[in-house]
Parts: sequence; C-alpha cells; structure tokens
Amino acid sequence: MNEIILLILLTLVPFLELRASIPYGIFKTDLHWGLVFLICVAANIVLAPLVWIFIHKFMQIFLKIKFVNKIYKKIVSRTQKRVKPYVEKYGKIGLALFIGVPLPGSGVYSGGLGAYLLGFDFKDYLKASVIGVLIAGVAVLLISMFGNGAWLFLIKVI
Repeated sequence: MNEIILLILLTLVPFLELRASIPYGIFKTDLHWGLVFLICVAANIVLAPLVWIFIHKFMQIFLKIKFVNKIYKKIVSRTQKRVKPYVEKYGKIGLALFIGVPLPGSGVYSGGLGAYLLGFDFKDYLKASVIGVLIAGVAVLLISMFGNGAWLFLIKVI
C-alpha cells in the first residue's frame, strides 16, 4: 500500500508527474507494470481538474492587485490575439500534445496554466488533459520498459 501512495505522490509533484512515477514504479517497486501504469495515469488525470480549480482561484485573488491586473490584461490579451489562429487550428489536440510530450516543462500543470491563459474552457482542457496524460503515460511506459530499444524503430541499421 505504501508503494501505491508513493506512486500517487510522485505523480502529483510538479515537473515530475508521469516522467518520474512510472519509471520509479517499474524499477523500484514489486508492482506489475500494468498496475503502475493505471495508478500513475489515474492520479495524473485526477490532478487535471484540481490544477484547473487552483489556477482559477489563485488568479482571481492575484488579479485583485491593480498593477498586476493591468499588466496581466495587457500581456494575456496580446498573447491571446497572437496565438488565436493556432488555438483555433490545433485547439484541444495541440494542448493534448503539449501535455502529452514527456519533457520537462510540459504536463498537466503547465498545460492547465496554458489552457487558462489561452482561454480554453474547463471541458476542453479536461479532454485535452486526459488525451495528453494517456499519450505521456504510454510514451513513458514504453521508454521505461524497452529502454534504448524503444527508439530502434526510428534508426536504420546499416
């Protein structure tokens, strides 16, 4: 039971998320890789609405400061206008891919902040998060299970 709790806690840590919890579960616990995958992915999916709620509550409090609100409106509105064509073109899929790329700086936390700043609604963010978490989970699982061999299909052997 302690191993499961530790997997969940690792998944909830910003910048670690699935990138840390899945390999840890596979290499450092006695749990089956399928169970590790399910626990970590489920915890990361549950995290998505919590991140959304936190960002909205935090921003409401933070934006009560006048000069912060003024700067925020200027920067965010300008950014939203600039990226609007891309958001309209790629939308949820673009956000899902951003969340799903298992690299530092991507994931549910940064995806939630990006979705908020780009004007996504909760339902679209949640859909993108679920898709992105599944992408990241599968990618990290494959890399963890097959190590260097996970990339062999990309390399032409001479």
